[in-house]
This record gives sequence, structure tokens and C-alpha cells, in this order.
Amino acid sequence: MASATPMRPGGPAQGAETEKNLSIHGSAEKLSPSSVNHMLMEFLIYFGRAMFVFYPVYLTAYLGFSISWVLLCMLMITWWGKNRQWKDARIGTAIDFVDNETRVINTELKDSLQMASWVQFPDVERVQWVNKVLEQAWPFFGMYMEKLLKENIQPAIRLSSSALKTFTFTKVHFGHRPLKITGIKSYTHEVDQREVVLDLNIDYDSDVDIDTEVKPAITAGVKGLKFQGMLRVILEPLIGQAPLVGGVTIFFIRRPTLQINWTGMTNILDSPAFSSMSEDSIIDIVASLMVLPNRMCIPLIDQVKVDQMRFPLPRGVVRVHVLEAKDLLAMDTYMLGLKKGKSDPYATLRVGNRHFKTKTISNTLQPKWNEVHEFVVHEAPGQELEVELFDEDTDKDDFLGKYQLDLGEVKREKEMDQWFPLEGVQHGEVHLKLQWLSLKADSSLLKETNDGLACAMLAVYLDNASNLPKDHSEFSSHHKHGKHTKAARLTKKHSGPNSLVEFSIDKDVQKSKVVYASKDPTFEEGFTFFVHNINTQQLIVQVKEHEKKTLLGVLNLPLSRLLNSSNMALDQRFSLERSGANSQIKLKATLRILTVEKPPPKIIPSSSSQAKQQTPQNKQGANASTSAPSSATVSSNNIPAASSSAQLADSLNGSSENYLSHRRGSFLASETLSSPSNMRRFDSHSLLSDNSISSSRFDISDRASYPEAIRNHKGSFGEIHLTVKYASLRNKLLVLVDACRNLFPCSENGTDSYVRLYLLPDQTWRHRKKTHIKKRTLNPVFNDKFEFDMSLEEAQTRKLDVAVKNNRMFHTRERNDIGMVMIDFSQLDIAKGVTEWYELTLPGLRTSN
Repeated sequence: MASATPMRPGGPAQGAETEKNLSIHGSAEKLSPSSVNHMLMEFLIYFGRAMFVFYPVYLTAYLGFSISWVLLCMLMITWWGKNRQWKDARIGTAIDFVDNETRVINTELKDSLQMASWVQFPDVERVQWVNKVLEQAWPFFGMYMEKLLKENIQPAIRLSSSALKTFTFTKVHFGHRPLKITGIKSYTHEVDQREVVLDLNIDYDSDVDIDTEVKPAITAGVKGLKFQGMLRVILEPLIGQAPLVGGVTIFFIRRPTLQINWTGMTNILDSPAFSSMSEDSIIDIVASLMVLPNRMCIPLIDQVKVDQMRFPLPRGVVRVHVLEAKDLLAMDTYMLGLKKGKSDPYATLRVGNRHFKTKTISNTLQPKWNEVHEFVVHEAPGQELEVELFDEDTDKDDFLGKYQLDLGEVKREKEMDQWFPLEGVQHGEVHLKLQWLSLKADSSLLKETNDGLACAMLAVYLDNASNLPKDHSEFSSHHKHGKHTKAARLTKKHSGPNSLVEFSIDKDVQKSKVVYASKDPTFEEGFTFFVHNINTQQLIVQVKEHEKKTLLGVLNLPLSRLLNSSNMALDQRFSLERSGANSQIKLKATLRILTVEKPPPKIIPSSSSQAKQQTPQNKQGANASTSAPSSATVSSNNIPAASSSAQLADSLNGSSENYLSHRRGSFLASETLSSPSNMRRFDSHSLLSDNSISSSRFDISDRASYPEAIRNHKGSFGEIHLTVKYASLRNKLLVLVDACRNLFPCSENGTDSYVRLYLLPDQTWRHRKKTHIKKRTLNPVFNDKFEFDMSLEEAQTRKLDVAVKNNRMFHTRERNDIGMVMIDFSQLDIAKGVTEWYELTLPGLRTSN
């Protein structure tokens, strides 16, 4: 469930004044001299082109030449234009390949080879033994599915429509290629101790062969199916007796992908016009059963309640402020494509099955939306916020970039406010502010506002209904005459109605699935709603007949009743109004207050521990080769306690505070107070020490000072993404330098950056590792891999010294370091592999007085 509310910066008076100012500026812009000159220039160019085209035609007729010469010239011009366009495309493709050779090769390999997830992500394990088990058991799975389709699915299809009364599965064969699990990831630190969470990457490319007969002359079927998705399996609760697990919950976190090869009368669905429609419809059915918030639950013991397994309370709510974007691509063109214009950008946000679209900002590359959207989060980590930007056009909207953020990170940070780089495009960023809202059962925390934001969340679990009338006439006639009519008595033996339940709170309307031919339907579905005013809003429940849309019963539930109930929940049977005498509906309604949580406090080492760790600074005879740690620290006697506390608070409130520990149980590194501008140094899986710049003493510019721009810089120096894993079979330590982001700009055109590595204590030029240089970018992608021959025991005693440097053509006396990080392998499980973003710092940085 999600809601959207536009942000209003002020009241009506301020809004009117803003609109007035905008109209004034808009009119001034229309009458500006530059706009007039632009229009005149376009007109003159258009007129010149028209003269260039039509004058030769006039001249040919005037001189009495044959029309064949005109046609020949037009044919030659057309051929020349097409040939030139083809050559330009080839040259452009070649230039793009040269500039982005590594990225193009990686993309093509990924698309063509379809590498398994365990190859790309070291925290995903390869489970080949599971695939062998599936291969052995696949024929028996086919026998089970054939029985399920013929005994359960076939009767349900026949009851769904009168045109399908003779529907029959004539052939069911699930092929010889079994389903494969390309990788599995387990969660231990992020989840409760009484549960096991597994993420399975499923790839099913099957030669399935299923034939059906709708009527004797109409056949349909499937001859091939491709299905991909990530399935989450939760084993909970863990118990101390057989079978050790109380139940199994299965669902897809995101919508899977599906491709089907139809046969028979359904061959028309293979056409481009219907293929996407049919596959999307099937995916919608799968989503209604097994995509969050829907789950498939299998209880293994009697004590486990199915309703709690199928629809547990959500983890929380994330509030997304879509503020603005910058540096977007210009997609609109003028003058027949000769001149680049701007774009008309809008953004789409999706969490699970809920998605929203912002307003469109016309003719700009720096749009400002200032909108707020709220999403219910059922699984964190796991669910992702998907942000996509498009340029609105009359025919097809152009893609401007996307970004995906795991909401587990928002849950850890509680609040994030930063620029995110757009993926899939050359440049562009989007500014988001995200807040994590917890669900509390404390009415004293209720804070209702007038800004259109939700103050509470209502979760409704619909169990079943009983004694529903077949239609409206049945119970209306009964109420009028006191007994059933003859028609009603005759239809009493027939099946019940095809019913559904419709929930609504104001304009937010949600519907359940349809249960066919039953007066006691079982739904077992969950719904969530955002609440803005508990005292005035109410939940309206309407039971309706599916085809005729006639009303079978109504229930009005004021939300204030939940506020005064025990645990702010009601779980009971409710009598339906305007229905049968004994018609009831069973549901559970739970109200929770939305509470904004403050970010977790940063761990600040005590002054005594800092005094023990810090070494006195040698101001005159400091030698980098023997006192590298001292270059990154300052004696506690040099900085007063009050000023150091203030400086530390300032650094903790900086722009880089969004990246804390990425897993439970992680620890923060000790900070060093080298100067007021020194940034904190901590990571999820690394313990940073003060000797991270030790290897820099081998650089030519080590004893030189930093450039003035870096010395005066107060914000973040960027981050680097590294993957570290020990390959036991090869006895090698693998270090993959993936990419950097948000680096410090060393020039107006960006930064020509590369990464230097030392595996301490080896600090000679022979042991120096270096990536290739990425020019004119603040978000370089390297994808360079380095291997070190050593045993696992030796690797666990080493430290990796990483430095990001700015490449310069000419030597200067200033240092070329952009940022550094030290990773202690003794603190990591390198046998399983670690992939993390690490914050770059400059611990030797000092501000000049």
C-alpha cells in the first residue's frame, strides 16, 4: 500500500505569490530577445532549406529539362543521406566502444552468457547439489503437477465461466529440463534468531508440453516456458522438537519474468501485440498469490497460526521525498535534430506491486518535484525502492536513468538525504530523502498533521464469510415477507454466489479475489491502508456479487474503535448489514501508529581510549617511513576537549553519515582527530587503523602538501566498492576493484582517477598494484581484478591499503591522493567473501593556519 502527497512549501497566500512570480517570470522569458532571435533563426533556416530544395525544381522546368533529371538527383541525394547516416552510426558505435570498452564487453558477456548470481556476488553460494536433487526428482514432480492440474485446477477453471464447462487438460508433461537454482543467499545477522531466511535465484528454461481442450473444436497449449525470479523462503519458528521448523513461508520479493511459447488457438498470443499482454496477465495472477505482500504458507505443526504466517504485520513504512534531479540527458531536439533541447522529465517509484508517478516538469534538465510518497515495507532487507526517470513524449517516453535502493539500508540508517547517481545512462543524479517509520501500538504517539501525510497504518486480514445470500433479491424478499419465495426455495439447492469483498477508506479502494459458487467463501487475504485522521475516517467493507456487482452485505468500522481496543486490534466475526439474517464476515483489523525514528547514535570512543591510541606528533623531524601512524594522528594535548568534541560532532553530522554498518553485529572503527576537517573512518566489515597512508610514502609527492581545494574541502571524498574473496581451490586471494562514486572533483571536467593497492606489509614498487585510469568522471567503473598467491592463514594476517589517486600528466609538488582506506582481513570472513562500499578519507590531512 502506498500513498502520495505533494509537498506544499507554504500557505495559500504564499502559494498565490509564488504563482504570480512564476507567471511574471514566464511572460518575461517568452518576450526575451534571445527567444525572439531563436525563433527568427529557426525561420530563416527553414526558409533557406525550402529554397534549396525547390529552386532546382523551378530551374529545371524553366530551362526545359526532363523531369527524370530531378528524380535522378533526388534519388542520389537520398542514397547519399542514407549512406552518410549509416557511416555515422558505425563511427559512433566504434567511438563508443573505444571509450567504454570494459563496460560494453561486460554487458555483452552478462547478456550472452547469463552468468549465475554466485559468479557476480560473492555472498551468494553455489548449490549444485540441490540442482542434482531436482534433476533426479523432476519426473516425480511432473507426476504430482499432472495430478494437481487435473484434480484441482481443472474443476476451478470449469466453475469460473460457463464457456469453460468442458475445459480439460489432455496432456501434461513438464519436460526433461528441470528447474535450476543458480544461487542461494542466507541471512543470519539481519533476522530474528528463531528464523532462517533464504533467497533462491530461480531459472526455469523448460521444454514443457501442456495441451488443453476448451471445446471439441478449440485446443490450446504451451510448448516451452522461461521463468526467472528470486524466491524468498522463510523457515519459522525454529522449535526444539521435530520437525525443528514450525512452518515454511514462500514468496517472490519482486515480480518474476516470464516468456511463454503458445500452441493451438493460443498461437495468437505469440504475436507482438498480445504476447506482453498474456504474459503480464499470468504474472499478475502469480503476483496475487506469491509476490509481496502475498505469501504461500505451509504450516508444519498445529500450534502455528496460518493467518499470522500468511499476513504478518509489515516491518515498517518508508517515506520517500522525491525532491529534484540534476544533470539529466537532453532528449528533445529542434530544427530536424540539428539542435539539442532539453527534456520533460518525470519519475516513477515502485516498491513491490505499488508504484507512483510524479508530475512532469517541462523543458528542464534540473527538475524539482518536491513530492512525498509512502510505501509499506514487508521485508527489509529484501524489498527495493526502484526509481526510474523518463522524458515525456507524445509517442514513446525516453529513458533518463534508474536507481535501486535496498530498503534494509533505510531501516538501518532511519533517515537518508543524499544524491543518488542514475544507472543505465551517461550522467544524471536524483535527490531523495528517505525516512523509516516504525509501527507502534501506543496511542500516545499519535500525531495528526495537516500536510497530507499519514499518521497511522491499518492492516486488515480477511479470513472468510458465512451464510451469504445468493443475490440481493433473496434477502430483500425474506425481509419483506418473512419467508423465502418459491424461486428462492427452488434455488436453495443450487450453488452460492460468486463473491468478492471491497474495502475502502475514503478514496482508497481495494478488492479481494473472487470466490466462485460458495455461500461460505474463504479468502485469506491481507490489505493495508494509510490513515490520516483516525477520529473521522472509517473502514467500509462491502461484499458484492462478482458479475452483477450487486451488494450482498455491508460493514462500517470506525477507526476510533480500534484506537480504544486492546493492542489496537479487533479479531472477530462481524454481522453484515443489508444481508441475510445470519450473514457474517470474519476479519482482523490492526491499527498501528507511524513513528519517525531518529538515526542511531554514532559510537564515539572515549577520551581515555583515544589518548592510549594516539601517539605524540613530531612536528619537526617526522619521517614518513618510520612514523606513518603519527602522520594521521594528533596528540590529545594539542586539541582542547571542548573543541575536539565540537569538531567530532560536526564530522558526524556531515554529508557522508548515511553509510554506517551494513549488517548487524558490525563495528565502527576508531576515529582520529587529525584536524577539524578530518573525516570519520568506519566501515561495516573493516577495522580501519591510522597507518592506512603508510604505503603512500613510496609516492613521489608523499611529503608534499595536499592541494588547497582538498585542504578546504569539508564534505565526503567519495566511496569505493571492493570485493574480497579467498579462492580455496586456487589458493589465491582475489581483490576486485569494482567502482567509485561521488569522488572529489579535481577539475571542472571531473577527475582522472585510478586505484593503487598494497597488501601490507609488502610495500615496495614490485608489490604495487594499480588499475587503469578513468578520465573525466566522478563515478568511475574499473572492474579490475588482482590476485595474490598465499594461504588462507597468511591472508587473514594481512591488511589491504587502498588509495584512490588523481592522475596528472605533469609532476607537481602537491599530493595526488583523493582518498584512502585500510581493510584488516583478520576482521573479515574472506573465505565467504565480502562486497562493500568503503568510505574514502584522508587521515593525514591538515588545515593550514
